[in-house]
Amino acid sequence: MQDKKISRFPIPKLGELPDDIKNQFISVQEKIGFVPNVFLTLAYRPDEFRAFIAYHDALMERKSGLSKAEKEMIVVATSNDNGCQYCVIAHGAILRIRAKDPLIADQIAINYKKADISERQKEMLKFALKVSNDSRSISASDFSNLTKHGFSNDDIWDIAGITAFFGLSNRMANFTSMQPNLEFYRMGRDLA
Repeated sequence: MQDKKISRFPIPKLGELPDDIKNQFISVQEKIGFVPNVFLTLAYRPDEFRAFIAYHDALMERKSGLSKAEKEMIVVATSNDNGCQYCVIAHGAILRIRAKDPLIADQIAINYKKADISERQKEMLKFALKVSNDSRSISASDFSNLTKHGFSNDDIWDIAGITAFFGLSNRMANFTSMQPNLEFYRMGRDLA
């Protein structure tokens, strides 16, 4: 599907994939114009690919007190902290589009504390990074602080779930040496 090496692992040919995964690839290609390299890389292990996509969608597509842009903020901030180039680039593109802001993803990746986001969103990212780096120190005061900023228990669960899931994703992307699609670099840059 692509000549450039995008992973340390072999990329299955479209015709070799199980029908459900092949159809998912075709659907994504029709929707956005390309197949993200995360799909191509993780299809090396079809059962794990299916589980990964199902959990991703359960977290990222469900209705929540977090906006879709806020969910992407969590991914960008924690992925940058984890040194995951693939997820910062890919989800940075999605964040730019969902927030309708060409600057936000770069600001959050570099230093969310100085980004042009609300104090509520900064508290959300502060907690996400605590979940990522020091989850054993999470206490009732974290919940109290987040509640004061308008987050429900379900919202707090979403912050932690997204952080934890993308911790897995970041590690797999780094382990496989997954390369971002070139298309992601340009997406959402011309918004104004």
